Amino acid sequence: MKLVEDYEAALAFIHGRTQFKKIPTLQRMAIFMEKLGHPEQQLKVIHVAGTNGKGSTVAFLLSLLMATGQTVGTFTSPFLMRFNERISIDNQPISDDDLIDLVNKVQPIVAELDQTLATGGPTEFEIITAMMFCYFAQQKVDVAVVEVGIGGKFDSTNVLTPVVSVITTIGMDHMKLLGDTLPKIAAQKAGIIKAKRPVIIGRISEAPLAEIKQVAESQAAPIDHLGEQYQVEVKPTQDWGEKFDYQLGSRHLSNLKINLMGAYQVDNAANALSAFIRYQELTQGLISADIIREGLQATVWPGRFELISEQPRIVLDGAHNTPAMQVVTKLLKTRFQHQELYVVLAILADKAFETMVKELLTDSHVHIILTTFVGHGTRHAVDPESVIQKLASHERVTAAESWQEALAMAMHQMSSEDTILVTGSLYFISEVRQTLLLDK
Repeated sequence: MKLVEDYEAALAFIHGRTQFKKIPTLQRMAIFMEKLGHPEQQLKVIHVAGTNGKGSTVAFLLSLLMATGQTVGTFTSPFLMRFNERISIDNQPISDDDLIDLVNKVQPIVAELDQTLATGGPTEFEIITAMMFCYFAQQKVDVAVVEVGIGGKFDSTNVLTPVVSVITTIGMDHMKLLGDTLPKIAAQKAGIIKAKRPVIIGRISEAPLAEIKQVAESQAAPIDHLGEQYQVEVKPTQDWGEKFDYQLGSRHLSNLKINLMGAYQVDNAANALSAFIRYQELTQGLISADIIREGLQATVWPGRFELISEQPRIVLDGAHNTPAMQVVTKLLKTRFQHQELYVVLAILADKAFETMVKELLTDSHVHIILTTFVGHGTRHAVDPESVIQKLASHERVTAAESWQEALAMAMHQMSSEDTILVTGSLYFISEVRQTLLLDK
């Protein structure tokens, strides 16, 4: 078998695996892990699932754990600037050379499984997951924070046994794969709960929460649920970011600060903090108020209500489904109610674009400029004109052929007090962010 010699060839191998379909079993991934010598069993892991908030929760956990001096691997998706970001150690993406070496390590096994498995060999995400496990085991990270791809129960990451599990939120997304009700989706996410391993549960409504609690009880897994075992109280602040009080059992911390904007980011910080405390307790690690304050305040998460320009004020946010757009709209209504908001919006065609647009329009200060972008792989952005037709030409919705034109339109209309928000898809804001930061 010919070795992969450069970065482009390595990515071509990874992304060339789209012809194999997901199957509702972890059997193929288990065989893959066995062939690789079970690298996943060599790791201490915090496993993070949820409809929204996974990425921010991972970012807070990374920062908290690094504040204790630990070496921290993170596995996230999608990426913003380069593929390598998905597999990082201490916030440093895997090098091109290490990525090439890992592809050459897994390629012969993939070829073997292509020939021997009736279901076909590993999928693209299974290969990336396997490479991540191998890399973190090779580099001997102290702890890995692993984000679930889709769902939980049959996600390829779920071959691991975590020290702590986290389920951030439950919302309507990926319904074709996960189910068409919140309890069905919750049952899939709850698949990451393992016997006697603690699970942190975020702000989740009653019906899906009951599903998660039932799974946790069947696994004898201790539960910490936001609003029950741990609490947060958002405090008023004029600064960019949020301030809050936190309590878990006898631990009480006042006036914690984060630089991420939105009450939902307070929830993500609280979920991460609870997971951090439980993980440190179980591994006899350091926990102190100073470490917690430092870790939370140092957290950055690009593309999540990220301020990238002050004049004009331009914010990027990767909200890509209805639940995410609901929390963004709530943030706009509470923290930006005294200005006009120009939303440059591009949404992938397989998302609930009409619902997302209508959600934004519930804020009377919002003016939407629908546009498009180059999608990822076979996915493409919805045609702006078709959305406008469905909305019966709403007076606060216009269209532009490119996001560059949309941005120019927004800048022409706004005053110095107003804000431009670019949102609708992580792939979209990745493209915008890359261009705008290169132009600086």
